[in-house]
Parts: sequence; structure tokens; C-alpha cells
Amino acid sequence: MRATTLEELAALLPPKGRLMGLDLGTKTIGLALSDVERRLASPLDTIGRVKFSQDAAALLKRAADFDICALVVGLPLNMDGTEGPRAQATRAFMRNLSKLASLPFAFWDERLSTAAVTRELIAQNASRAKRAEVVDRMAAAYILQGALDRLRRL
Repeated sequence: MRATTLEELAALLPPKGRLMGLDLGTKTIGLALSDVERRLASPLDTIGRVKFSQDAAALLKRAADFDICALVVGLPLNMDGTEGPRAQATRAFMRNLSKLASLPFAFWDERLSTAAVTRELIAQNASRAKRAEVVDRMAAAYILQGALDRLRRL
């Protein structure tokens, strides 16, 4: 597994195959899944963070369950585009995960993804409890959809 740009990732992908989107948080990992034609991202699941080995095992099992060909990982940049502690933690997680699997992955700017999803859930009158339950996987879908839209324009 190695990090690539989205453009480099596009060259590595088979004509059809699912991508998985990740929203790596401190307490949870939101997962989203694309269709095999890579047109639409759908929220999939949320993994509760425990420790790296368990988090990685759960993530890789979900990737194997859906025959994932690559990952799109949300990179939490600061508003000015710089990388802070959360972006460094995301890179470290993926660096460690790359030692366990051969899936290619690309980082995707996730600035404001959780805020956008939360605003949409509020607009739909979702309760605070419901928002907390689904926000991470919906943010992963938001991240993945942005990458899918970009891949279609390449």
C-alpha cells in the first residue's frame, strides 16, 4: 500500500471496482463505499477506535468483504491548507496500515466535510443523537463522492 495522488491512483485502478472512503477521527473511523462503476458514494459503517491493530484489522476486513481496489482517505487540513496534528495522525495511521496491506490509497482534502454533513442533517431535522450516530460515515461518503467526481473529470 502506498500513497498516491488521485491522478496517479486513477492510473492504477481497474476499469471497474469499488473504492472505500475513510474519515479517520480520534474516536471513530467513518467508512463509505462506491459502486463498482465509481459514480456514487454511500455511507457504509462506523468503526469505533480502540487501538491501531484492532482498528486496522476491522478496516481491512471491511475492505476485503467488499473487494475494495483502493482507498480514499480524508486528510484534515487546516483552513489555510497547512497540516496540523490531525493530518499528521492521519498520515501516520496510513503509513502503519500500508505495512499490513497492498491497497493503494490517495488522500483527499476533507476540510469542512463534517460541517457540511452536519448542516444537511440539521436541515433534515435529524436529532442530535441520530446525527452523532451517522455523521462519520456520512462524512466519509462526502469525502469519497468528492474524489469520485474528480476521478470522472480526469
